[in-house]
Amino acid sequence: MPKNPFRYFKTSPEIIQLSVMMYVRFPLSLRNVEDLLHERGIDICHETVRQWVDRFGTYFAHKIRKRRSEAMRQSPQWQWHLDEVFVKIRGVRHYLWRAIDHEGEVLESYVTKKRDKAAALRFLKKAMKRYGNPHVVVTDRCPSYRAAMKVIGSEGRQETGRHLNNRAENSHLPFRRRERAMSRFRRMRSLQKFASIHSSVYNHFNHQRNIESRARFKSLRDAALLEWRELLAA
Repeated sequence: MPKNPFRYFKTSPEIIQLSVMMYVRFPLSLRNVEDLLHERGIDICHETVRQWVDRFGTYFAHKIRKRRSEAMRQSPQWQWHLDEVFVKIRGVRHYLWRAIDHEGEVLESYVTKKRDKAAALRFLKKAMKRYGNPHVVVTDRCPSYRAAMKVIGSEGRQETGRHLNNRAENSHLPFRRRERAMSRFRRMRSLQKFASIHSSVYNHFNHQRNIESRARFKSLRDAALLEWRELLAA
């Protein structure tokens, strides 16, 4: 029987889970989460929220990925959108590579110091090891993608165009809002960890309300929230 990860905490797992969801899902600071919980009669420090996110964020993200892995394997990944985001860590520019599928789901996030062929190759191999080789890969005109895909043998599957990669560009916006709320990052490791957590939680609650009816969207939102709460029992 697996050990209970909350066994050393006096606070209930439901409150910890709520705190992690509020901080990761919404562009809130640690003190914003502290104030919102205080309105509900929960008196904790913002540093406690930070420790909970650092300790249990990966735990919840892993459970979400595990639940969604079967559905992802059943639906073939026929098109990916690849793009990189510039992120400064202590004044030094780093690159957050991100792979998005044809439905807007974040497949993979990977942080590197450079934007060269070797970095693109590591990112592609990591994504393809988990999700397979897509039929079409949409990228910008960064030459690193073409060089890396030539090594893999998928050069003919690459597509570039002025507006073809808008899906990947738009998917950066939630992460950028979180970055501003967090006052940026201080280490590559913390950026990689939070990007992985954020992508899983974003996928779980993202339902594209612009193409769904109001009733359908409310139904999907309630189902996602119910499934989130059931992660504690899984």
